[in-house]
Amino acid sequence: MANLTMDNFSTQLENIASTYATDTIFILGKGPSADLIKPEVFSDSLVIGINDAERIAPADISLFHAPWVEQALLDSGFRSRLYIAAHPFDAGGKPVVVAPHVALTQASSDLIMQRFMSDDFVIEDVLFLSAIKIAREIGRLRGREQTVYMVGFDFDPALGQSHRLGRDYAPQLGDENAIRISVQEFYFINALYFLRDTNLTVKHVGARTFSALSAEELNASLTQASSDNPYSGKVAIVAEVTTNHFGDRSRLERMVRLTKAAGADYIKLQKRDVASFYTPEQLASPYVSPYGKTFNDYRQQLELSKYDFEFVDRLCKEVGIGWFASVLDQPSFEFMRELNPAFIKLPSTISEHTDYLKHVARNWTGGLVLSTGMTDDKYEQFVLENFSLCESLYLLQCNSAYPSPLQDCHIAVVRHYHELSRRDSRIIPGYSSHDLGWQASALAVAAGACMLEKHVKLGNAEWAHFDAVAVDLTTPAFREYVARIRETEMILGSGTKHVNDSEHHKYFRNL
Repeated sequence: MANLTMDNFSTQLENIASTYATDTIFILGKGPSADLIKPEVFSDSLVIGINDAERIAPADISLFHAPWVEQALLDSGFRSRLYIAAHPFDAGGKPVVVAPHVALTQASSDLIMQRFMSDDFVIEDVLFLSAIKIAREIGRLRGREQTVYMVGFDFDPALGQSHRLGRDYAPQLGDENAIRISVQEFYFINALYFLRDTNLTVKHVGARTFSALSAEELNASLTQASSDNPYSGKVAIVAEVTTNHFGDRSRLERMVRLTKAAGADYIKLQKRDVASFYTPEQLASPYVSPYGKTFNDYRQQLELSKYDFEFVDRLCKEVGIGWFASVLDQPSFEFMRELNPAFIKLPSTISEHTDYLKHVARNWTGGLVLSTGMTDDKYEQFVLENFSLCESLYLLQCNSAYPSPLQDCHIAVVRHYHELSRRDSRIIPGYSSHDLGWQASALAVAAGACMLEKHVKLGNAEWAHFDAVAVDLTTPAFREYVARIRETEMILGSGTKHVNDSEHHKYFRNL
C-alpha cells in the first residue's frame, strides 16, 4: 500500500478504533515492566506501540522516527495495522502515514507542551507525547472519554529493555541515550497536568511515585471479567474464525487473543485448495473486495500458508488456546497432515464428497470433528461405518442455513448423538451453531453436547462471505456467549443425586 498523507490520518484511526468495543487504549513502551503484563490484558483494547514495541505485544499502531526501527519491524514481520513515521518506507503492504518530526532541541523543547495541546500532529522525540495525541484523536472520533494505560515506561535507563525483545536494534548512544530516557519523566508529569479536563484519563503502570497502579493490579483489574466465573466445565467452546482473518496475520492474532480472553477453548480455521475446489467459471466471476475484482482474487487472499499455520500454532501455545481447521479437499488434507494437529474437521459443505471422505477415513487416526448440516440418518450410518480408525469422533448437529431458523435447529439430535456415545466411547456429541444468540447452544449442552462451535468475526465487512451469523469480537457478545454456556454447565451440575449444603429441613422428624 502506498504511503499516506496526514489527510488520511483520521480515517485510518477511525477504521482501527471501530474494531474495538472498549474505551481502553494502551501505549506500549519498551521498559522491562512490560514483561509483567499478561498478554490477554491487551487483547480487546487498541494498542499504540513506540518504536519497535510491537515485538513485545501486537500493536494496532506503531509510531517512530528513527531509521533503525525499520529493520526491527522488518525482522518481526510488520505486526501493526498502521505505521506513523517521519519518512516513507515499505511496511510490507501495511499503510504508512508520514508526519513531520520535530527533534528535541533547546528551542523546540520550550514549545513542546504547546505543540502537545495543539490540533496539529507532529512526531516528537518524546514519542509517547505523540502517542497520547493519537489517543486524544481516537477519543474525539469515538465521542467518549478514553482510559489510557502507559505500559513499559520505566524512565530508568539502568533497567534496560523488555526481555521479550531479545536483540536490541537501537544504536548504543551511552550517556546521551540515558539522558533522553531520564528527561522523559519530566515531560510525562507535565502531560498529566495538561490533560486535566480533557477526554483522556492517563494511568501510568509501574512503581513510580506517580504510577496509578502496578502491573499486578492492572493484570487483576483487566482480567477480572474472564475470571469472575471460576467454573470450568467439560464443554469445549470453539471460536469458528473461518476466513474472517482475511489472510492478515495481525487481524488473525487479534482474533486469537480476543477469543482466548473471552474464554474459548479452541479456534478453528479453514483450508481449501482454491484452484481445484472451485470451477474456473466460479473463480473468474466478478467479486468486489479489497483484494481484486474476481472471486479468485478474493479466495486466494483468504488462504493461509504453511508458515501462517506455524505462526498460529506458536501463537496458540503462547496464549494457551487450542486450534484446528476444516479441510475441504484432498490437497488440504495432505497439507494439514504435515502439520499434525490434534483434530481436523470435515464440514457440512463437503458431506456429499464421498470419495474424499473415504480417503480421510482410510488415512486419519487422530481426532475428527464432523458437522452434519444438510445430511440425514444415511450420512450418519456412512460416518459410523467408515470412520472406524479415528481415536475420537465429534458429531456436531448443525443446520446449514445462515442464520438457522430456530425451528430447524433440532437440538434433540444432540440427545441422539449422546445416546450413540453410550454405545461407542469414541463418539462425542456436539453442536455447530449457525443460529443467533446463545439459547440453542445452552439447550444443546443440556442435551449432552461436549463441543460447541460459534462463528466469530472482527468488525463488519460487507464483502465477506457468511459474515451475518458471526459474533463480533469487537463487542461483548462472544464473552457473553461463553459466560452463558458456563452458567448452563453450572446449572446442570452433577448427575449424581445428593444433599447439597444449601438445603435444610424446615420440619424435623421426631426421633
